[in-house]
Amino acid sequence: MDKLRIHGGRPLNGSIAVSGAKNAALPLLAATLLAPGTHTLRNVPDLRDTRTMLKLLQIMGAAWERDGGTVRVDSSRLTGAEAPYDLVKTMRASVLVLGPLLARAGQARVSLPGGCAIGARPIDYHLKGFEALGVVTEMAGGYVEARVQGELRGGTICFDIPSVTATENVLMAAARAKGKTVIQNAAKEPEVGNLIDMLEAMGVRIEGKDSDCLTVTGAAELRPAEISIIPDRIEAGTYLIAAGAAGGSLEVTNCDPSHLTALIEKLRAAGMQIETQADRCTAFCPVNSEGQPCPLRAVNITTMPYPGFPTDLQAQFMALMSRSSGVSIIHETIFENRFMHVAELRRLGAEIAIDGGSAVVTGIPHERLVGAPVMATDLRASASLVVAGLAASGTTEISRIYHLERGYERMAEKLRKVGAAIEQVPED
Repeated sequence: MDKLRIHGGRPLNGSIAVSGAKNAALPLLAATLLAPGTHTLRNVPDLRDTRTMLKLLQIMGAAWERDGGTVRVDSSRLTGAEAPYDLVKTMRASVLVLGPLLARAGQARVSLPGGCAIGARPIDYHLKGFEALGVVTEMAGGYVEARVQGELRGGTICFDIPSVTATENVLMAAARAKGKTVIQNAAKEPEVGNLIDMLEAMGVRIEGKDSDCLTVTGAAELRPAEISIIPDRIEAGTYLIAAGAAGGSLEVTNCDPSHLTALIEKLRAAGMQIETQADRCTAFCPVNSEGQPCPLRAVNITTMPYPGFPTDLQAQFMALMSRSSGVSIIHETIFENRFMHVAELRRLGAEIAIDGGSAVVTGIPHERLVGAPVMATDLRASASLVVAGLAASGTTEISRIYHLERGYERMAEKLRKVGAAIEQVPED
């Protein structure tokens, strides 16, 4: 098992290219199960999670090959309809195969993610959506067992709150349902739009893209698709935040600034200069007359569904605010247990207090965070520790970086190229 070692205090200068979006690649890979034949997906990041999804497809009979960022999946043969616990426990997004399996095979058996309580993560939204299409579901032995009664038929689903994976799962099931399916209060994230593009390329008619009401006209026969994965807005946002924490001038390429509007607005409010072009953002940090970085201003954020501030950037932004001037309040409204990184940031010297679903961050602009051994607890918490480590004096060592490898492709390598002193080394 490896860890990251960061010698902090070095500004980031240069250019980083963003990889394809993990949260778009996973549903698009799952969607290849819908239509027999060879699908071609481009700009697919090579991550722990994408490799897990490919293993899952292989278990079900699909064959695949990778050539750089291009992945070809041949789903001509479907020999299984079960997602076993051994794979699902490592990646909650494995539940995304439910919709395609119901549409293609009429049945599915998918393990519940390890430690997942129905309701805390809205898997129940997926099941209610399927039931509206004529699916019978039950829980048995830690698995969701689902089967189609007769045939999938269009229906109307209204989510209590927008759920990205539930919207995607129901979209894929509805792709082969008879008649029209209406999804109300649907998620509007760009990753959902990427899936809609793929389904339309397969022959499905979908109205309402980028809105909260989607109308799907199912198709009896679907054809293989060729599609590109959109850039990863969370990776892009993480590097922009890192530039604010470490200082310097950083260009983030192969991104879509329109997907980062909420973050860019907050970074500018904090005092950073952000310039945008069609496919890139450049972050400049303010400096004083002696060329030293100026402290950023404290800014409050509230996580919200897209186009609001993304929960997947909350931890990284908290690390940035720990170096700001003033007090910032961070409200987390999406996940009730997403402050696990706070204890580790405190080990580096951050002053953070938790009050229910909010974190109160008292910035220490005239003091440096101080490097220390810390432990990653989840994917985005890992990224927040990298951000803090880049800003800290001394050496920060981050263990359990397999979390980070789930969602960031070659992060250490990319950061080294822009001046960071970061290396991946074996655990002692």
